[in-house]
Amino acid sequence: MDEVVLEARGLTHRFGSLEVLGGVDLTAHRGEVVGLVGPNGSGKTTALRILHGDLVPDAGTVRLEGRDLSSLTGRERARRLAVMAQESPGELPMTAADAVMLGRLPHRGHFGTTTRADERLAAEALELAGAAHLARQDLTTLSGGERQRVLIARALAQQPRLLLLDEPTNHLDIGAQHHTLELVRAQHLTTLVVLHDLNLAARYCDRVVVLEGGRVRAEGPPAEVLDEALVGAVYAVAADRRTAADGTAQLLFRSRPVPG
Repeated sequence: MDEVVLEARGLTHRFGSLEVLGGVDLTAHRGEVVGLVGPNGSGKTTALRILHGDLVPDAGTVRLEGRDLSSLTGRERARRLAVMAQESPGELPMTAADAVMLGRLPHRGHFGTTTRADERLAAEALELAGAAHLARQDLTTLSGGERQRVLIARALAQQPRLLLLDEPTNHLDIGAQHHTLELVRAQHLTTLVVLHDLNLAARYCDRVVVLEGGRVRAEGPPAEVLDEALVGAVYAVAADRRTAADGTAQLLFRSRPVPG
């Protein structure tokens, strides 16, 4: 069986009296891209925050390569997993190259000095992400798609075993959405990605986990899980499934008729 990189069991969390997660199990195997999907309020972002230690669950465990996440120091976590949260405004102005170098911080010595090896790895990450030409540009001047490439390069420079992405296609145009997910998939890195767009999940994920009301409603390969009945029930829409020219299952949506 493929090596398990991430294993979460029984994740439960409340915000006050509101239960956001109710016993969620998640796994990701070596090199697998797992999509976490579900309607707004289903618990996707809360689950992701727990998986990288930003939030402590009320119950449940998270293990990364067999080790309990809570037993790892912040530096140890940063050496093993990289996180791309939803884009937040207000970041300090810096060049793309400087932003990517931040990915090397967990690997630096006690004095925090930058080595030639750090510079080489950062340059290689920019090249892999197709962003080498952006190295000297200020992040604030980049388009959404260019910015995502730089953030992916930063994550690659971190050399993680696990990549966690929260809506990496948010606010991107159609071309940039596909380019971003193609780039992520091409790295063959164990990845868990929160997505709203089910068609992107169907195209780029090896497996999807559907959350509804803080619980796992279904999981498995997208072609098996994202059928018309389940999608219609979870999202309260009418869904028609079609097959694209390359054989990928894709969905068409329309609102359900309002009872007259």
